[in-house]
Amino acid sequence: MANDPLSLTFAALADPTRRALLARLAEGEATVNELAEPFPISLQAVSRHLKVLERAGLISRGREAQWRPCRLEAEPLEQASVWIGRYREQWEDRFARLDSVIRTIQDDRKKETDHE
Repeated sequence: MANDPLSLTFAALADPTRRALLARLAEGEATVNELAEPFPISLQAVSRHLKVLERAGLISRGREAQWRPCRLEAEPLEQASVWIGRYREQWEDRFARLDSVIRTIQDDRKKETDHE
C-alpha cells in the first residue's frame, strides 16, 4: 500500500464504518466509547478503524485526564477535495461540450421537422 498522504486518505475513506466515524466527529469530539455506541462491532474493531483514520491524519487524539477524545482533522479531506476538483473541472467541460452537441442535434432535427 502506498504511504503518500492522498493514498492514505482514500484508503481510510474506502470503509463505510470509517466514513461514519468521521461524520460523527464532524459534529464534535468524542471518546472511543462514544464513537463505538452506534456500531454492532467490538470496541477493539472501532479502535482499529480509528488507528487507520489517525494514520491518515484524518483524526487526532487529545488527552483530558484519563480520556483521549478524538477530533476530526479536515486538512486531508481538503487535499482530497482539491484532487477530485481538478477532475470535476474536466468533467464539467466535457458535459458542457456534450450538451452543446446535443442542442445542435436537437436544433437540426427541429429544422428538419419544420421543413416537412
